Amino acid sequence: MRNFTKLAALILGFASFAVRADLEPWKDYDISESVWSVTTVRVDSNMGDAYLEGLRETWVPGNEISKKLGQIEDYWIYSSDLPDSGDFNLLLVVKFKDTDALAPNKARYDAFMKAYTKDRSDKATAKAQKDYPGMRKLTGNYLMREIKFK
Repeated sequence: MRNFTKLAALILGFASFAVRADLEPWKDYDISESVWSVTTVRVDSNMGDAYLEGLRETWVPGNEISKKLGQIEDYWIYSSDLPDSGDFNLLLVVKFKDTDALAPNKARYDAFMKAYTKDRSDKATAKAQKDYPGMRKLTGNYLMREIKFK
């Protein structure tokens, strides 16, 4: 009887491996049309506030203009409560309506540059090239979509 119990357990164990859990998109879960661009950043110790100050002068105004023009839906900055652990300690996140909103588009570019101005663009480029390399390292760029199970 004891061997039978072991054999039955073994058979049930193998049978459970045969059951596949292959999910199908749009049947078992939905994938968002929206796309999030996520940049992971490793900000050097004691440089967090200086880097945020730079983002406030460069990244934030650009995203505000893009949002007003309807080129992006929203944007966020997330900071780790444990800044000295892991490969990154800051996330820069931008939400786009869909993949098409990421594609190169001259009309969107021209509208953005008109609103952002050449002077502001030149200042942001100078700050990013001069200050940012000494404060941080970009550790990854990702395009993410939301998954919702049905």
